[in-house]
Amino acid sequence: MQTIEHKKITWIDFEDISQDDIMYLQENFNIHPLAIEELVTPSYQPKVVQYENCLFLSIHIPLFDVEHRTTYPGELDIILTGEHLITSHKRDIYQLGKFFQELEKSEGKRRLYLEATPAHLLYRLIEILLDSSFPRLNRISEKLDFIESQVFAEKEKEMVFEISVLKRDILNFRRTLKPQRSIIQSIVQKEHPFIPQETKIYFEDLIGTNIRLWNILESQKETIEALEATNNSLLSNKLDLTMKVLTIFSAIMLPMTAYSNMLAMSARIPFGDNPNAFWIHVGFMALLSIITMTVFRIKKWL
Repeated sequence: MQTIEHKKITWIDFEDISQDDIMYLQENFNIHPLAIEELVTPSYQPKVVQYENCLFLSIHIPLFDVEHRTTYPGELDIILTGEHLITSHKRDIYQLGKFFQELEKSEGKRRLYLEATPAHLLYRLIEILLDSSFPRLNRISEKLDFIESQVFAEKEKEMVFEISVLKRDILNFRRTLKPQRSIIQSIVQKEHPFIPQETKIYFEDLIGTNIRLWNILESQKETIEALEATNNSLLSNKLDLTMKVLTIFSAIMLPMTAYSNMLAMSARIPFGDNPNAFWIHVGFMALLSIITMTVFRIKKWL
């Protein structure tokens, strides 16, 4: 548990909240029991719930799993009262921890974000979490540029897996980000006793940030789908060329095979008494191959 106090405003942050932490909240704060219960219950969808003495929010933050190379939703539960902002998360959220440390070290930032209302602090926290998505989207754009260069450098096979991984990452990012807009819109559009009217204009700005992020993701989704289609087309074209070569080779070999089978079935091999019989038959089979290739060229199959 970490705590920052400035005048009448307190921010309490829990990472992997324990039963002792729950008891601390129950004993020291006038918070609805259902809101406290929400802190230990996983929420698979973001939501906003207004209780008698607090406002509960559950939002999902796009976090990146380095090992699996994909984005996943990190749940952040928030309880807002008239004097407190309580946050709880199962895993470390780097951006939140960094902001918390900045407030601890800087008196100026505490005056800036902790002197008005907890709603102002909530706005700044969500703004930081949303803004942290832009660098991640920039890295996705760089990866898209790399894949594009490799696709047109005849490395289609190597890019099949890379395209699939990046496509999954973009999909998971979109799945995490999209519901957050409805949470912010709920804060703006509905009357909440712990969200002063003058702060709603700031939350409206967060809706704009969410839309900008979504537009970037939409563009990246279209790009990766176009690259996937192009890559598949190039792979298919190479496969068609391979099959064409094999088919032509088989067609050229067919007359030679038929001729050799006819010789094998003959009781008396033509030119069998000639000392150059072998080369005569080889030359005849070569002639058949040349005739076949000539026909293919006339038909423009080669």
